[in-house]
Amino acid sequence: MKIITLLLLLISIKSFAQSYAEQIAKHREAYKEDFIKDERSPLKKSDLQNLHFYDADSTYKILADIELLKNEKVFKMPTFNGSSSDYYKYAHVNFVLHNEKIQMTLYKSISLANNPMYKDHLFLPFTDETNNQETYGGGRYIDLNVKEITDNHIEIDFNKAYNPYCAYSDGYRCPVPPAENDLSLAVKAGEKLYTGKKKHQK
Repeated sequence: MKIITLLLLLISIKSFAQSYAEQIAKHREAYKEDFIKDERSPLKKSDLQNLHFYDADSTYKILADIELLKNEKVFKMPTFNGSSSDYYKYAHVNFVLHNEKIQMTLYKSISLANNPMYKDHLFLPFTDETNNQETYGGGRYIDLNVKEITDNHIEIDFNKAYNPYCAYSDGYRCPVPPAENDLSLAVKAGEKLYTGKKKHQK
């Protein structure tokens, strides 16, 4: 019986790994399609071959404790083109990733909060030890949603981390990840460096 139980467990684990990889693959296909649909996109269909990603790794999909913040003042988050955008700190998230305790900050954009379509959007920009080597030097972003918070927890999947538009072209107001979200470990998940030629808008 023990051998059968072990075999069933191994099959279950393998099945989960395959289905998770398939989920991430579908997510990335939709991500690529959005570049073609978005009129403001810096990339064309022919550029998509230059997008690269780490293999799906479920160890980077974590359930974080979330602590909502109150009475936070609006501040100006710098952008890579020298301007800034208005944000406020929405919550702290605490979790363990590869045996390291981490705290990060979630932000809400003032402009998006006033848009009914994006009023629940949460922004998680971050930098890590892969920047300027395997990933974009300016850090990466993860999109979350207020409605994803359940019982003071929220799921964060670094496999869905993506590059700002500034990784592909200048002329965009991409927020610079605040220092408090600078991780002292290599997050080998999500989008890698773009290998196409960076574009310059006239």
